[in-house]
Order: sequence, then C-alpha cells, then structure tokens
Amino acid sequence: MPVTSVESDAEALTMTLVADFPVGPERLWAVFTDPRQLERFWGPPGWPATFDAFDFRVGGQAKYHMTSPQGERAGGAWEFTAIDEPRGFGAIDSFADENGDPIEGMPSMRMVFTFEATPEGSRLTNVSHFASADALEQVVAMGAVEGSTLAMNQLDAVLLGLREFAQGKGTQLEILDDQHVRIVRLIDGPRALVWRAHVEPELMRQWMLGPDGWRMSVSEVDVSVGGRYRIAWEPEAGTEGEGFGFDGETLLIDEPRRIVQTEHMTGTDYPSTTNDLSFYEEDGATLVTLLIEYPDATTRDMVLATGMVDGMEQSFERMERVVLA
Repeated sequence: MPVTSVESDAEALTMTLVADFPVGPERLWAVFTDPRQLERFWGPPGWPATFDAFDFRVGGQAKYHMTSPQGERAGGAWEFTAIDEPRGFGAIDSFADENGDPIEGMPSMRMVFTFEATPEGSRLTNVSHFASADALEQVVAMGAVEGSTLAMNQLDAVLLGLREFAQGKGTQLEILDDQHVRIVRLIDGPRALVWRAHVEPELMRQWMLGPDGWRMSVSEVDVSVGGRYRIAWEPEAGTEGEGFGFDGETLLIDEPRRIVQTEHMTGTDYPSTTNDLSFYEEDGATLVTLLIEYPDATTRDMVLATGMVDGMEQSFERMERVVLA
C-alpha cells in the first residue's frame, strides 16, 4: 500500500497524507496535473471522479464530480494558488454543486501537494489546511481519512502502466474493509470487446463458466438502468454439482467504462451484493476492476471461501482463449 500515514492535527488545523512510490517526482507530477490520469484514482473505490474542467494555472480552476454505484453525485472544485513544476502545487479545495460552484456553508481547505525524491523513488505529501477546528472535524467525520487513503492506494496501476502492474498476475483479490473487496484482472484485448463479453448473452455463454464441465443454462440480460438480469449454470454430464444462478438489477451504466448491478443468489434469502464493474484500456489491454460491496464481513468471507476468485480466473482465461483469440 503506497499510503504510509494520514494524520489530523487539531492544533495546527491540518490533515497530512504521506505516500511513497517507486517512481520519480516527475512521474507523480504528470499524474496529478493530467485530468484523465487523475480520474483513475482521485475518487475512492465506488466513487470514481470525472473532471469536467481543468485550467492548470495560478487562478485557474478544476471542477469534478464523483459518481456512486447508485448514481449519486458529489462535486468538488479546486482553485490553483501556486504551481512549482515538478515539486508541487497548491489549491483551494471546495465542495461544489452541480455547476461546479462552491457550496455555501460547506468547509473549504487549502491543499498543498509536494513531490520529493527518495532513494526508492518519490514521496507524496499532501497537507490540507482548515480555517477552524470545526471544519477539520466535519471533514474527518465525513470519512476523509479513509476515503483519501483508499483513493491514493489506487495510484500504483496508474503510475506503472497496466501491463507492468498486472500482466501475468492473474486475477488479484484485495480486501479493502469489512464490506468491500476489489478484484482486478488484465485482459489482453480491446475494451469494446471485453465490454461486450460481459453484457451480451451469446458471448457470456462462451466464457463465463468457471471450471470446465459447466454450462450456462440461463442468460437473460437487460443492461439498461432499472433492467433485470438472470443467469444460471448447470453441470454437464459427468460433472458433479448442483445448478445455481444469480439475479439482480442494473443500477448504473456508462458504456463501455462502467456498469453497476446488484447480485442475489436465485432461490435463496441470502442478501444481495452490489457489483461495480469498470473497464480501462491502455496499449491494447483492458484492466477489469470489480468492486463488490457485501452487507457484512461474514457474508464476504463466506462468498470468498467458495473459491470464487479461482473460478473467475478460469473464466477470464477462457475469455482470452475463446472470445478474444
């Protein structure tokens, strides 16, 4: 994990985040001053950011919004106050409305980003200065420490490039907290086709099968917002096991970048999960990221114990072999 500490200081009215990376300060600078790269990590998991404006000059503004799995939006705005390439920059950070204007009554903070060389690469120090203890306490209570930690810990994939970060590593699982896990897999193929493989029943039946010896017996998919889906599998002759399936609803769709759906095991009273699936393409490869929200740690551990991640890896291997070949 890149983030080494996040500390708030009630006397100094500051919150300080420190993170270390295996790249030089120039690479950090490039990531933090390019809105398309910022979008890949600035929002915490489940709340990806979209920068609608980015005027990088003293006095210029950046405006962005983050979108939750349920489609809720939260906005932010920066006004740049200092630029010292490639050592760092400063900005006033405000909560913003749908037009990107600061929300009256919500705290603003003065952010200072510093990038410095270390023997191993570089260190990011982000200090946020608050006008009052109440403002600091309000932002911390809103989850700023946890959110900023989760957001910055997404930077590795951006800094290293997709192939260096994930190629040859198979399906990787990261437990984020009691309710959230992140699963990533690099697919050697274009995003448009990987997207289609996840939403078109005729393609899904070719690869989304888990271990050999199973077939998809039901594939009814409506990926429009509010649309329902139902998928089921059954063992082929000579394979042990009982059929099972899932059903759910599409909550959000941003083709071909993101789709969010609920998932419930058909015919059971098990609680549903929220599955937030995103796709990012670079150099002809697509990083598939699945963020799953469970109702609690017990359900999370029960599902992971089924061998789900191994089954996903077998399916992804089949996708590359059959659909993308």
